[in-house]
Amino acid sequence: MNEEIEKRVDNVNSKIKKGENVYSAGHVINVENFIVEASGLDDVSFYESVNIANKAKGYVFGIYYNKVVIAITSKTDDIKVGDGVLAEGHEFRCSFSLDAIGKVIDIFGNDLIAGKKFDKLINVKLINKPIPIMDRSPVNREFLTGITGIDMLYPIGKGQRQLIIGDKKTGKTQIALDIITNQKDKNVVCMYIALGKNKKEVKEIYYELAKRGASSYTIIVAAFNDDLPTNIYLTPYIAMSVAENLMIQGYDVVAIIDDLKKHASVYREISLASKKAPGRDAYPSDIFYAHARLLECGAQHKNGGSLTVLPITETKNADITDYISTNIISICDGQIVLSAKNFNQGQKPAINYGLSVSRIGGAAQSDDVKKVGAKVRQKLLSYLDVREVYELSNEDEMPEVVQNQLHEGEKILSALNQYKFSPKSKKEMLDSFKFIDEGAK
Repeated sequence: MNEEIEKRVDNVNSKIKKGENVYSAGHVINVENFIVEASGLDDVSFYESVNIANKAKGYVFGIYYNKVVIAITSKTDDIKVGDGVLAEGHEFRCSFSLDAIGKVIDIFGNDLIAGKKFDKLINVKLINKPIPIMDRSPVNREFLTGITGIDMLYPIGKGQRQLIIGDKKTGKTQIALDIITNQKDKNVVCMYIALGKNKKEVKEIYYELAKRGASSYTIIVAAFNDDLPTNIYLTPYIAMSVAENLMIQGYDVVAIIDDLKKHASVYREISLASKKAPGRDAYPSDIFYAHARLLECGAQHKNGGSLTVLPITETKNADITDYISTNIISICDGQIVLSAKNFNQGQKPAINYGLSVSRIGGAAQSDDVKKVGAKVRQKLLSYLDVREVYELSNEDEMPEVVQNQLHEGEKILSALNQYKFSPKSKKEMLDSFKFIDEGAK
């Protein structure tokens, strides 16, 4: 114990001699809710940790000629103009505990269900250095979701970034939960990142996963809708930093971010409050970079570990061409598009098979699934086109070829229907489409 104290004292003395104990100091000049402006901090850096008169903690969000913008992450008392501001000389960091598996946690090391702080916390950097191209390997291992419409038609490989996109109440989160429950006994660490949801929603997700034995390999990182916007904004970066570290240690990790539209809205709110120049739809000009640096963590690492990223994005009126959606689509390796029309017609999952795509997943499919999946996709897409033309026609007036095609297409759609929390094995999926080969003979 004495040796440890002496070591710390020697360390402090060494910093004093080198001048490393000198920190920038300033004072508050403006306060607006969760944003504070300060002057006098002449040599701070972006995301540097800041202490405001021992009343609040935050990080540097913007640097200007005569002021610094600080985003508040925690507050114990009201901040007033004139309060002292001290830069702490290091990047803002959050806390994480390996005991968090099977729990609902926030970025400060709190167990949100038990209402207490974890022991043995470690500091987590906000942003890691990008993984070099030389440390990345081709995506060629299959990632099975247990959902026939995905695994056979639009497969995902370990290390892929696959977007799940659709209107509200079309089953986006349910697909994510199905994917998590299908990873049982597969040596995969799952991370579900809930952004801006209410506490009831997150608790329901937690209990659903626990009920199905998925909590033993799942971490839920949550920022609730009544949390500070600055904390909601930081949450996916911290969670992805943890996931990236697990991948580098050799684990297969899947990270689900629910959802990035909420994240974009929060970032816009913070940016407007800090007087950043607004761009298209009032989003800041660096909104693409904000999501690109988050999703670029997805990779198949050369050491064998992988990080599969499944971001979720909500649309309005099935418009996948809006600003945020097109940005995220361009960053990802494909998208699973969900349709409100299909959902209301009882198609579950409500995948729009015409708009969905997987750009690299085919390289990860096994040969038997790839062979059958190609046939199913071709026949299904052809059926959907024909159905659209003959939707209001009398069946008796259709050519026999068209009738047969419609009947076969209906059987394919029926085989693709799947109830929630009922994942299928590859054999079950292949057996579902035996009728295609039998019909061809």
